Amino acid sequence: MPQAKFNGKVIAESDDTVIVDGNHYFPPDSLIDEHFQPSATTSVCGWKGTASYYTLVVEGVRNEDAAWYYPDPKPDAEHIRGRVAFWKGVEVNS
Repeated sequence: MPQAKFNGKVIAESDDTVIVDGNHYFPPDSLIDEHFQPSATTSVCGWKGTASYYTLVVEGVRNEDAAWYYPDPKPDAEHIRGRVAFWKGVEVNS
């Protein structure tokens, strides 16, 4: 089952991920909420739309904008609406 880990802790786990551009997108209910803080950061992808970010906090260690999601994706990316992907030192095992 795919897991996302940061600072040695599992922060998301699901057998229902969607892989897009090499990234596992986890469903929102698979996140361990206590490790996710909303961020004001956004970015734009030409075909997916505008991404929003979370900062991760695990045992006092912060990883700014290390998770992203598309709250209102473009039609071609509708299948990842609200799902969360990771980067910046987050390990994703499948």
